Amino acid sequence: MEIALEEEIFEPASPSAQYLNSSNLSLSVIAVLESKIPIDYEDSLAINLLKDVFVPINPRFSSIMVMGKKGTKKWKRVEVNYQDHIKTPIFPTEKSIEFYDKCFSTYISNLAMEQFPQNRPLWEIHVFKYPTSDAAGNVIFKLHHSLGDGYSLMGALLSCLQRVDNPSLPLTFPSRQKSNLNNSNKHKDFISNFKIVPRFFKGIVNTVYDFGWSTLKSTLIEDDRTAIYSGEEGVEFQPIDLATKTFSLHSLKQIKANLNVTINDLITGIVVYGTRLYMEGVDKETCNGKCNALVLFNTRALGGSYKSVSDMIRPNSDMPWGNHFTFLPVSLPKLTDNKSNNPLYFVQKAHKIIDRKMNSASIWLTSKLLDLLRKLKGPEATAQFIHGTLKNTSMALTNLIGPVEEMALANHPIKGLYFVVTGAPQSCSVTIMSYVDTLRIAIVVRKDFIDPNKLKSCIEFAYDSIAKAAINSSKVEKDDQGQGRSMSMRGRGGVGQVIWCDITEYIVVIVYSQKCIHLRIVDGTFIKLLTM
Repeated sequence: MEIALEEEIFEPASPSAQYLNSSNLSLSVIAVLESKIPIDYEDSLAINLLKDVFVPINPRFSSIMVMGKKGTKKWKRVEVNYQDHIKTPIFPTEKSIEFYDKCFSTYISNLAMEQFPQNRPLWEIHVFKYPTSDAAGNVIFKLHHSLGDGYSLMGALLSCLQRVDNPSLPLTFPSRQKSNLNNSNKHKDFISNFKIVPRFFKGIVNTVYDFGWSTLKSTLIEDDRTAIYSGEEGVEFQPIDLATKTFSLHSLKQIKANLNVTINDLITGIVVYGTRLYMEGVDKETCNGKCNALVLFNTRALGGSYKSVSDMIRPNSDMPWGNHFTFLPVSLPKLTDNKSNNPLYFVQKAHKIIDRKMNSASIWLTSKLLDLLRKLKGPEATAQFIHGTLKNTSMALTNLIGPVEEMALANHPIKGLYFVVTGAPQSCSVTIMSYVDTLRIAIVVRKDFIDPNKLKSCIEFAYDSIAKAAINSSKVEKDDQGQGRSMSMRGRGGVGQVIWCDITEYIVVIVYSQKCIHLRIVDGTFIKLLTM
């Protein structure tokens, strides 16, 4: 059954929807759901799922964007021909995993370059039924960014999915609330009140600097030419390569606890450090060139989970549907000899930068500037401004939270989940998403300009280096009152001071009787490896 319309129905397109679907800028979101089992359902099942669940979620999924009489774009309701929106590629059967890996990579690259026809709703579903190294099959959702931002579109996709353990229960998400562990002491709360005034004035300074720098990056200042930034025109129309890397959330949480930072600080530091290492490996002369990452910020007051789509589209919703994000360029720390020997510097720097950005109204001012520009010069000029911001920066960083329970699509358990943004005039972008007990990084690069697998290897090395450095730095643990005390181990001859431990290799290093002793834990027993 298709949507039958007796009369034309129009809805105004939001300003951001007009920016993101213009002659100057056209962005799409590609979400990949990796199936645990082979995909064996027919197109008819997919059509029923789309017709009964996906399309009714929001009128935009059954609308096209048209030009209004006054030069502003509107959403026009149309009938949906579902056959036009479902693609099932055909490849030779009984080939190797490596063969299908290449097919999948090429298919994603071609999909990223294809533009949506403007005469039908701006979404597609691609069912890749062949096994790859990561999954038994893949379901690919491609949605135009004008339909909504990552928060909206992910909320829509999750409405089509069910929990594997209990389909009758809703999916749940990690809490985004900040920890209060460091603020439980009333004396500290009292002291912190005296910090409000200087923090307020510091916020003003940060706002002026960040907003001014963001405006200059959008109009005048380009990044230096480096191994990840060519400065060439038309990068958004070039083929792409894709690589992904999965990290354990449990391990990341252990590291961030040792460093007293957030997961966001930690993963940003890992990506930035890995990127600088890649730049050094490709071209040492330009590896410390001026580089900026465009970081996207969600302007909603997120409380920890996705709202239902019905809540998002409700008037005056505190978590509204649409594109509610802004951006700021963030300078990448340089890789000097001292800093390369201290991987934690990049995490600490990320922590300081993100904390400073949160104490700045530049994010709000940037969104107001876009609105003012639209009113004065129109949506096309605003899209050109956003295009310039993207083009003048080396890479983009964005992230989303995913559910903590495993989910299924049409009774197919989802093994992994990630998304990418395509159509931006940048040679490199990194997207980050959590799912169950993992965190997935997806790296999209310009084909034949950046080696995605080498960049992934550098990010893996950065993670290993930061993890080991975090363990080395964890010499002092906090007791319940927040007082520092040295970690120690008691033996028959007395107490030894723990100076280093590697929980992944079960190795502990202690100082005892002026000697450095290396121990390995085997079946709960310490075995001496080396005495120095």
